[in-house]
Order: sequence, then structure tokens, then C-alpha cells
Amino acid sequence: MNAEDLTRLVTLRMPYGKYKGRLIADLPGNYLNWFAREGFPPGEIGRLLNLMQEIDHNGLKSMLDPLRK
Repeated sequence: MNAEDLTRLVTLRMPYGKYKGRLIADLPGNYLNWFAREGFPPGEIGRLLNLMQEIDHNGLKSMLDPLRK
């Protein structure tokens, strides 16, 4: 995890699926947990979804608040 990844979580929107258009940081925990069970997609989006799932699972979403614009 690095600062750039954290910034991407609050600026990058989900490109597809049920929550298309929603910021990665705003995806619901159950959706992130589904990816954790079923497998994260390849590439940057999968890496960021994995990171967001870990942040959400550990109750650390508030650390993203200062990064929101």
C-alpha cells in the first residue's frame, strides 16, 4: 500500500458491474467480500479492490476521509 493507491481509492470509479460508477472507496463491504471469496479481477482494479476490502474489513475506512476532494 502506498499513498498513490489510497488516493486512487477515492478518485477511481468502479468501471463495471452492479456498482458501476461508484467510487471504489464507497463500495459496500459485502460486495468487496464477494470479490475476496470469488477472486479479484486482474490488473489495477483488482489490486485496488483487494486493498479496499482489507481497509473495510479492518474498520479503517475513516483514514480515507482526508483524501476525499
